[in-house]
Amino acid sequence: MSDIPKFRHRVPAVLAVASALGIAPARAAQVQSMAQIEINAPADRVWRLLTRIDGWPKWNPAVDSSVLQGPLGKGSIFVWKSKGFTVTSTLQDVEPLRRLSWTGAAFGTRAFHSWDLRELDGQVVVSTFESFDGWVPCLFSRAMQKTLDDTLPAWLQALKTAAERGT
Repeated sequence: MSDIPKFRHRVPAVLAVASALGIAPARAAQVQSMAQIEINAPADRVWRLLTRIDGWPKWNPAVDSSVLQGPLGKGSIFVWKSKGFTVTSTLQDVEPLRRLSWTGAAFGTRAFHSWDLRELDGQVVVSTFESFDGWVPCLFSRAMQKTLDDTLPAWLQALKTAAERGT
């Protein structure tokens, strides 16, 4: 598995992945990033951590609160708070053990976030992609790019730690 980097950020790769997934908003987004990590835990454990949205604050220090309003499925809404910002998100894709994605909105910003899981050599490779669009990312693109580039690897590391601990 040495050919898979722990974390990766490349705009052309992000655009290629987004295009292959049919994600049109990512093409125009001012801020976008992608990261990846290998996790030594069963895929169902990783999936449970990601999809038990109400439990995100237990394993992810970047999430202050999160509440899923309804069942886990396409179109369901969840509201969560991170670093003082409240975000209202809508689930877009829920493919058990494979893919979770959502769109979200916060002050002046629209976001798209995806998580993709694949098993490889007894591990789970988790890739995540996020894009920001709107007037705030347009005005503060450098700062928001840095935030996103720092946030995605941190979320992945928190997920890895929780999954490998079995929490």
